Amino acid sequence: MPRMNSIMERWVQFCRRELLDRCLLWNEPHLRRALREYEHFYNRHRAHQALRQAAPLRAVPAPIADPEQIISLDIRRRDRLGGVLHEYLHAA
Repeated sequence: MPRMNSIMERWVQFCRRELLDRCLLWNEPHLRRALREYEHFYNRHRAHQALRQAAPLRAVPAPIADPEQIISLDIRRRDRLGGVLHEYLHAA
């Protein structure tokens, strides 16, 4: 596949910049666990410009237009990989 190389190069670039340049990895199992965590983050939480700020495995939520709801928004941050990656979610 001619385009596959460019797609993988971009993924490796993001993985290196967002994960590997910020972590000290001890051994191969630690590297594999960190890569699994990053893959989960990349596919379920990280916003992608090509998908209009959606993640590949998550649809964009409906916009909130009601000012009352905007004022009472409760956003929670979940740290992953010791604070290297951050997920932001609406609290119920």
